[in-house]
Amino acid sequence: ESATAFGCLVSDMWLGGFDYVSPEAFHSVFGKRYPAFSRRTQHDAQEFLICVLDDLHEAFKEVRAQLCQGRHSSDAGASRGSGSGTSIITKLFEGQLSYGIRCLKCKALTDRPESFTVLSLPIPSTRVCSLQDCLECFFQPDTLTRNNQIHCYWCGGNQDATVKASITKAPQIIIFHLKRFAWQDKHRRKLSTTVCYPFSDLDLSPYSTVSCNKAEYSLCAVVNHAGDLDYGHYTAFCKHSVTKHWYSFDDAQVTKIPDSAVQADTAYLLFY
Repeated sequence: ESATAFGCLVSDMWLGGFDYVSPEAFHSVFGKRYPAFSRRTQHDAQEFLICVLDDLHEAFKEVRAQLCQGRHSSDAGASRGSGSGTSIITKLFEGQLSYGIRCLKCKALTDRPESFTVLSLPIPSTRVCSLQDCLECFFQPDTLTRNNQIHCYWCGGNQDATVKASITKAPQIIIFHLKRFAWQDKHRRKLSTTVCYPFSDLDLSPYSTVSCNKAEYSLCAVVNHAGDLDYGHYTAFCKHSVTKHWYSFDDAQVTKIPDSAVQADTAYLLFY
């Protein structure tokens, strides 16, 4: 299955016996489970990442459930339930948002929780902005009117409301997707905005609740997209967890790069 193929891929990379490692075997197995990614055409890296994380979560979740069942066969139903919602993927990547929705008529406040593995951030400028600008845009309060009105339980009807998101549980590894592909004048295009992102001390406390468990992060990887809507090329920058050196992964070319090269206009996914 794809989880086994992924494990072999990671093992080959960390053993260091090759100048580079091709994910051909993993791609072949994964493509059978997700036929949309089997074709050798360009796909969205964010969509692929979410599918990979979901697939690995399901595989590891099933293994954990089976182990629990074996240890507690007298209470198999409870053991399956206790292992059904968590895995190493959720422990590393899953965070929790809370949307505070306030009715503008009766002022009643309700909270709607929502889990996430990737935060898709709007880019509020066409020339240059910072990651903090993107976060401010994502977490700024919004007003729901007309077709977007809420049905207020307390008022008993559709009402205008405000909604504001906050992080109630920060994941160990947080992934940001910069929404470079946007609609403008009924046409979809790619934004080439320079987004400046910090290498360390990314502070999420302004967007988090008081009880949030983790607030500051350091950059560990970047996925880049060069090109336009219908064509392009993906590369990656990754920081070695031991040496702290940065490396560029460009097909069969793996090269050590200076820290200054990691800040790129082509950044599409950021891993902290």
